[in-house]
Amino acid sequence: MAKRRSKTREKLTYKASGVDISANDRMVEKIQHAMRHTYGPRVLSRAGAFAGLMRLDFRERLLKRHYRDPVLVAGADGVGSKLLLGLEHNRIRGLGVDLVAMSVNDVLTIGAEPLFFLDYVACHKLEPDRIAEIVSGISDGCRQAGCALLGGETAEMPALYAPTHFDLAGFCVGVIEHRRIIDGHRHVEPGDAVIGLASNGLHSNGFSLVRKAIRPRSKKSRLAAERLLGEPLAEALLRPTRIYVKPILKLLASYRRKRVIRAMAHITGGGLADNLLRVIPKDCDVHLSRKWPPIPPIFRLIQKCGVSKKEMDRVFNMGIGYVLVVRPAFAESILRRLNRLGESAYRIGTIRRGQGRLLRRG
Repeated sequence: MAKRRSKTREKLTYKASGVDISANDRMVEKIQHAMRHTYGPRVLSRAGAFAGLMRLDFRERLLKRHYRDPVLVAGADGVGSKLLLGLEHNRIRGLGVDLVAMSVNDVLTIGAEPLFFLDYVACHKLEPDRIAEIVSGISDGCRQAGCALLGGETAEMPALYAPTHFDLAGFCVGVIEHRRIIDGHRHVEPGDAVIGLASNGLHSNGFSLVRKAIRPRSKKSRLAAERLLGEPLAEALLRPTRIYVKPILKLLASYRRKRVIRAMAHITGGGLADNLLRVIPKDCDVHLSRKWPPIPPIFRLIQKCGVSKKEMDRVFNMGIGYVLVVRPAFAESILRRLNRLGESAYRIGTIRRGQGRLLRRG
């Protein structure tokens, strides 16, 4: 009689199931410098802590903000399908800047100072060098916004994400004195001036449409596109979103006693109409002027690929990335201040009594 051979069952491990804890430990070591690069004196660094710590104010008397009635402001966002273009062109560091920008610019619209940022990176396989590059981009964005990268989470999920793919989400917390909260629904009035700050291109919205519209089928068509753009196509598509925090906070600091800035809007998906109308009273209209700042060439290219002007305005920022509604008597001085701070700022319209519409002249 033949003897039955006993089969030794292989021991299951986390690594065999697709998750490498050792790779996570190597990744944590690689990103420590990028995180510490964003720390200021308010951050309480604790090695190995399960959560980040940050003081609301400075200990040093010279730097104290003296908050009497502080309100915390929070925002969360992602990068969307711009990630796919970043992967396609192997340009992922700038996506970290995009991630920060989408949240800190939103928090800024209340008038808040961004305090700290947390990130969430989900991927098919944890590659320490690759994750470190993404986190370095997040660190770049945090330094531009003057906030601390206080922590984050990396999830390795091979069953959920395709090989090489990853997703990003970010969370920002800021603070503002209660009496300084910017609430356009309470303070915007007919006659107020609308000031637009230039974008540097697409920022991080509308990329599902962008990817469908811009698909050069040949070297000839790609070169034609780049002649229109005046730069490589990847450069125009993947330029990181502008972060408006530092110049706007400096502007707000110039008007601590007077409520000069009535409302602010971050122009993202939905374009100027959706994002500006949400921060003004329902009985007001926005009348845009005939004069308009230069529209980045990437928008002309997308429209040339078959997207209507109406759809362009509905989806993209069209050259205006951030908007302020201000008291008319201060409009010119605010324009001068913003331009001195390095912004390209334009007076693009006026608030009038109406029915919650955005109206274009000419």
